[in-house]
Amino acid sequence: MRLLSPVRISLGIMLATVLAFLLAPASQAQQPAAPSESTVQPLASGTINMYPPIQGASTWDRFGLTPPSSHHRVFYNWGYLNDWSVDIYRNPGGTVVSPFGTTTSTGQPVNVRVVTVAAGCATGNLADGGYRIGLEATNANTGEVIARADVMHVANKPSNITVGATVGPWTKLGETGRFRYSSCYQVNGDSGAHIHLEVINRTRYSCYISRGANSALTDLTVIGRTGTQNSGPQQAC
Repeated sequence: MRLLSPVRISLGIMLATVLAFLLAPASQAQQPAAPSESTVQPLASGTINMYPPIQGASTWDRFGLTPPSSHHRVFYNWGYLNDWSVDIYRNPGGTVVSPFGTTTSTGQPVNVRVVTVAAGCATGNLADGGYRIGLEATNANTGEVIARADVMHVANKPSNITVGATVGPWTKLGETGRFRYSSCYQVNGDSGAHIHLEVINRTRYSCYISRGANSALTDLTVIGRTGTQNSGPQQAC
């Protein structure tokens, strides 16, 4: 019998190791699977109804050009583009208010505070489109953050509407206004004056209530919901 040389012995050991790795069960080489979307749990606080950000009568997507299924979204919160947006119309002088309801679907009280006050247009000039006022809704009992909303094209903002201020459902954030024609605000008459509303959940996605163009709205018309568990942006409830 011929004795194996040390070199052949070493090669044999290496070959056996490689074969053992290649023939090992695939499950041993796989990384742990990412959590399934189905494991995401609904917020304990429940959902919040969203209402028009204009006190009194207003109009949903008056000219049929800005449905939330396709309307542009321009603002970000928590590093994410907002979930959906829509234009809600009212001639200049209408009172602008928070769109958040006062309680959740589980009966929890809702606290709303101002998180953003800035010129809404990229130019930074209020004459081009007024203020963007960002609001954050939380569970007043637990502090759980549920959602945010950006209310854009606000005129005549009161001095007390500043970052950190707490607002109620009828706290005046400003008024609907008419601004000069620009790439940010392409409106030719008072009937085109509107509030651009954007909404975003803290987790998963919020939704809007689907309705036809030029639909009449009141203070009690539910236009969407936050705290919902939709799977993507721009989805109807």
